[in-house]
Amino acid sequence: MSSISNLALTIVEFVISLGILAFLHELGHFLIARLFKIEVDEFGFGFPPRIVRLFRLGGTDFTLNWIPFGAFVRPKGENDPSIPGGLAASNPWKRLAVLFGGPVMNLLAGILIFSLVFVKVGAPDPNVVQIVGVSPDSPASVAGIQNGDIVLTVNGTKVTESQNLSDMIRQNLGKQVTLSIKRNNQEIVLKTTPRVNPPQGQGPLGVLLGNPVRPINWFESIPYAIQMTYEQIEQMALLPGRLIAGNIPADQARVVGPVGMFDIYQQARQRDTQNQAAQNPQTPAVNTLLLMAFISVALGITNLLPIPALDGGRILFVLPEIVTHRRVQPEFENTVHMIGFALLILVLVVITTNDFLHPIALP
Repeated sequence: MSSISNLALTIVEFVISLGILAFLHELGHFLIARLFKIEVDEFGFGFPPRIVRLFRLGGTDFTLNWIPFGAFVRPKGENDPSIPGGLAASNPWKRLAVLFGGPVMNLLAGILIFSLVFVKVGAPDPNVVQIVGVSPDSPASVAGIQNGDIVLTVNGTKVTESQNLSDMIRQNLGKQVTLSIKRNNQEIVLKTTPRVNPPQGQGPLGVLLGNPVRPINWFESIPYAIQMTYEQIEQMALLPGRLIAGNIPADQARVVGPVGMFDIYQQARQRDTQNQAAQNPQTPAVNTLLLMAFISVALGITNLLPIPALDGGRILFVLPEIVTHRRVQPEFENTVHMIGFALLILVLVVITTNDFLHPIALP
């Protein structure tokens, strides 16, 4: 297949993948609206102008549109509280639930994709410590420790986790220690002396620690997936503070648009293709799946930011009404969202231009 064909196929895959995430976001809004009997005029696949109305169900027109990127939901009376049965005419709690529906659906999609990855490749066993790297001429190398060895005990004390092993080694710097190692289902006893002053970038033994992967089922994968989702949300929340403190270079935390995301997607697909060629054609596309999970979670959290025109900006106008029982004037709210939408488009143009001028390269 030619490089042009490969590029075209990757673009189609990317548009479909991102479109599915956008569709799930809008599906969340739609399902919650219908749950509270709020009428929805249109559920569109892609963005206008409209190509054709596919069908009508429950008072909603399901349409196919010309811009093949994402989806949208148009609730009845979205911005006009004078229209009965519409979104703006419903009570604030229902409006709040509808607004949260999209982001929550993206978070659930992220958890589902993370779960799929863990089911496909397994999960690390935190209670088993494995050697995943040995530095040349290090005490571990001289003692005969090899990649893949599992450390059972240190001086007769059971090893329960990586930190536990590190602590025991550091308590015996310059002293000979006895390690019980499991290799190919056989237990081996080795002796070595941790260095007091190891070379830069190495530890006292000169080993890199990890955890062996064990197969898990869907049910077991859920806690791991939730933890991954939580960690990503935490990283996003801490990012501004780390940037201000100078802990992360600005060029490593830049905002990317669709073009930048495509650059990352293309490189993830290339890595998966290389892994499949080197290992097995059935090897799961882990890099691509993880990227889509990250994007889904980021999409959900970003939409909750208190920015006009986004779900978070609309939520910001609903919260005072719940507390004061007085509604912000719809005309004022609509004007704010209109200005916010225009600014978002402008920002997107700037980000996209930067993506073209400075393509993303994965480390």
